[in-house]
Amino acid sequence: MNSAQLLTFARVARTTLFSLFAMSTFANAADISVVGVFPGKAVLIVDGAQPKTFAVGSTIGTSKLIAVDNNGAVFETNGKRENLLVGQHSQPIKRSNSKTVLQSDLNGHVITDVYVNGSPIKMLLDTGATSIAIPAAEARRLKLNYKTGTIVPINTANGRSQGYMLKLDTVRVGDLQLDGVEAVIVENGLNVGLLGMSFLKRTDMHREGREVTLIKH
Repeated sequence: MNSAQLLTFARVARTTLFSLFAMSTFANAADISVVGVFPGKAVLIVDGAQPKTFAVGSTIGTSKLIAVDNNGAVFETNGKRENLLVGQHSQPIKRSNSKTVLQSDLNGHVITDVYVNGSPIKMLLDTGATSIAIPAAEARRLKLNYKTGTIVPINTANGRSQGYMLKLDTVRVGDLQLDGVEAVIVENGLNVGLLGMSFLKRTDMHREGREVTLIKH
């Protein structure tokens, strides 16, 4: 872990077919099963209710019916499409239950508010840091009893230092919160907290322009 890294970081139809089939489950969406299709419409069982006819364009929970053909229907959920055939089980469309979008500065660095056990601290997003790193002075402000942690040697730009490894109860960035995240408290040589890989590896990270999106697995 190096403080020099501080400056580096989703068919038109005809006949009606009726029979009951196992439901297609969309995470955080309605449970849907196609039991019939005809031009521009589909007969669906939603969350175990009685069959009901929906026209193309209808919204069902967080899913949208976008097309129908002789074989089944096409749904869009959270920007992803899935074909649900009459009589065929579909695979769930996975959706993370939280995400956050961060903005980088003109140099590409992302510095953001991070809530450690509910208390705020500024951190630099750093994919080169193996774990969250917190300067000891900040750890004391956050009331972390870090000296009960495991002592580990730390290499910084100013030479070798001593650190204490522990697990943080909660770490939240925007709407994205993780529990039990490993962190290292650094005694000397670190001037700003690092949002490292012990947090980032549990997210999907996408960068587009100056926006960095973190999506919880």
